[in-house]
Amino acid sequence: MIRRLTIWVFAAAAFVAALPSLGQNYAPSDSLASPLAGLAVPRQGTPKHEGSWDRAGGNGDARPVAPGETITLMDYKGAGIVRRFWVTIAPRAEMTIHRQAILRMYWDGEATPSVETPIGDFFGVGFGEQKDYTSLPLNEMSGGYNCYWPMPFHRSARWTLTNLSKKKIDAFYYNIDFTAYKSLPKDLRHFHAQWRRENPTTKDKNYTILDAAGQGHFVGVALFMQNRRGRGFGFLEGDEMIYVNGEEKPSIIGTGTEDYFSSGWYFDRGLYSAPFHGVTILDTKLGRVSAYRWHIEDAMPFTKSIRVTIEHGNQNDHEADYSSVAYFYQSEPHAPYPPLPTNPDDLLPFIPPPPVTFRGAIEGESFVGKAKATEGPIEAQGTEGFEGQWSGGSHLWWRPGKEGAELTIPLPAPAEGDYDLIGYFTRAKDYAKIQVRAGDQNVGSEVDLYGPDVRPTGPIGLGRVSLKQGDNALVIRVTGKDEKSTGYLVGIDAFVLKAVK
Repeated sequence: MIRRLTIWVFAAAAFVAALPSLGQNYAPSDSLASPLAGLAVPRQGTPKHEGSWDRAGGNGDARPVAPGETITLMDYKGAGIVRRFWVTIAPRAEMTIHRQAILRMYWDGEATPSVETPIGDFFGVGFGEQKDYTSLPLNEMSGGYNCYWPMPFHRSARWTLTNLSKKKIDAFYYNIDFTAYKSLPKDLRHFHAQWRRENPTTKDKNYTILDAAGQGHFVGVALFMQNRRGRGFGFLEGDEMIYVNGEEKPSIIGTGTEDYFSSGWYFDRGLYSAPFHGVTILDTKLGRVSAYRWHIEDAMPFTKSIRVTIEHGNQNDHEADYSSVAYFYQSEPHAPYPPLPTNPDDLLPFIPPPPVTFRGAIEGESFVGKAKATEGPIEAQGTEGFEGQWSGGSHLWWRPGKEGAELTIPLPAPAEGDYDLIGYFTRAKDYAKIQVRAGDQNVGSEVDLYGPDVRPTGPIGLGRVSLKQGDNALVIRVTGKDEKSTGYLVGIDAFVLKAVK
């Protein structure tokens, strides 16, 4: 009881100490600790608005944009700060429009845009998809797209939208709310958004999110990652590496991609959105991730340059499709941006070809949930990122820990009879020696699955088996391991049965 009373007394004293003393003069800065409290502070400037409203006074409050057409969204002369940008688009959720309609923003009469990005990517979601989420500067909700990044300009602001898709934008609704001023402080920096893409990423080389020269501060990124060789998320092992002011070695090095996005464990709890970070797409079928991280409280200033990069996999070893929008503020002039693809189709997301399936293959991963092991977990594992061809792009991964362990699978036969059994396995540096058995008979010779690198074995003739129609118990027994192997793991890609006539 005494301890609780002491804590209460200290808390009460701290609260009282935080209150302004009687007789003190109020300062406007006292209210700036909270955005709501600051609303009572007098505001300067003149409210302005630009948008797609029907200039004829009717209800046609949208603008169509034909394929190949460019429309001007805003062309204002004077100083101001854009406070809000809202958009909705028809047809809704059309992938090609989200990726092939290009938003550009020019400040103070500049010849090259400070913002140049696909409209969908600009609002923080990649791959031409429309996904609802909420963050502090950007959100998508119920068909509406909102941007609250403040965007100052000193002499003029001009925005355009170019439809590079083959589809007509039936209706582009937008509102731009800004405050006009007679002038702004000279050191107030312009808002920039830079779009980049590597498809595929370069082996042994980091993906570049931003490469800027001059004075400014980096305030965030929306990064869109897709595995090109399977469904896995192994690219998330990549670390961010950030070079400030011409550094030869990065002074900022992270611990993993999902860690950079303020999450963990490959986003295994699913989609979420928070004020400063979130994951808006987690597609296990296509191996896609769309995530955002805003450096609101931890903006990264630079006085000469900044280069923001990230690995795609632990050693840049995952072949992926990476694209991104980097958001930053900078004094002009800015360095040239990488040019957009000359072929608009190169803006579209990567669609992976279906995995190759060997003729007659009984996939090893099909036994997950059916196979029984005397020890060790059994799961399907994607084989993306490794050299070679596996049937179905995956294999059964069994992880026993000792010699003598057995795995029993229900091998299906289409009819009773004799078959030549062909096995496809995986080799790796921690894999075992195995013997396949049917009933009380060995099928074929012992197979050594050790190899210095992860590779498919290709077809291995195991011998002849007599099978009944339906499921037949096939046993894979661990018989030992190569002296160079560091484990007793087993990878089963597929089996093929060839009927003996």
